[in-house]
Amino acid sequence: MRTILIEPTENPKVMKFVADYNLIPGSLELDRSSDISEIPLAQELFNYPFVERIFITANFVAVAKQDTVEWEHVSESLKNVIEDELLANPRIYIQKRKEMYQIYAEMTPNPNVMKFVSNKLLLEGFVEVKSREEADEVPLAKAIFDEFDFAQEAFISDNFVAVTRDNSVEWHEVMVAVRAFVAEYLQNGGAISNLEPQKHESPVEKIINRDYTNDEQKISDILNEYVAPAVENDGGKISLMEYDESTKTAKMLLQGACSGCPSSTATLKNGIENILKQFIPELVEKVEAVNG
Repeated sequence: MRTILIEPTENPKVMKFVADYNLIPGSLELDRSSDISEIPLAQELFNYPFVERIFITANFVAVAKQDTVEWEHVSESLKNVIEDELLANPRIYIQKRKEMYQIYAEMTPNPNVMKFVSNKLLLEGFVEVKSREEADEVPLAKAIFDEFDFAQEAFISDNFVAVTRDNSVEWHEVMVAVRAFVAEYLQNGGAISNLEPQKHESPVEKIINRDYTNDEQKISDILNEYVAPAVENDGGKISLMEYDESTKTAKMLLQGACSGCPSSTATLKNGIENILKQFIPELVEKVEAVNG
């Protein structure tokens, strides 16, 4: 435990907090306009609104306060803060802290698929790994597959990875372990994907390598505005893959949690088909699914 001694100074507004070793070479003077992003001790001290300035040199920290408080009421609290911070980081400056990844699990409409959502962006776009053989260029997916035998597919998009399980386990049995594994993998700087992510705006262009016709573009615009946000929120992706003008049938590419979901057909029929028929009845009478 770092022991700090409290020493008054000739200035009644300033108190010294003295350590038993040199804190920094040279000196450091800080006020509330200073950049303290890499000085946790200063961040903690300035959390107290009465602290006006901090001066650090040799083996002590001098704190200047406002007149609104008396030292007898606050000096012990500041002493404890300084002791705790010096215990955590004896040299005042901290090396840049690792990004902290917070991961939570979220169910999807597909009972086989669980989303593991990060508080930080993972990819600009998305990648989909449909089998273990495809995982070599997607290190996050490969790590999940290597660690968990029940993992079959992975869909990484924006700030989440959606994992598809087989029937050997239930999610309530393994969810915590997967969440902890993903968090640790990301926290340790693990690579996510070596592949160029597909863009959300036009994933179908990569799949079928063609531009939309005017009619297809109208259908796609309705999908993007009214359907895609809800589908992506459930850990999946939906795109127009093919349109048959003669039968007024729109074929949808389902990816991520939507792929193989037992409720996807009902979703298409009851939701997406109705939306398209409502907005563009002259173009769409029927919707079919193509699992990605």
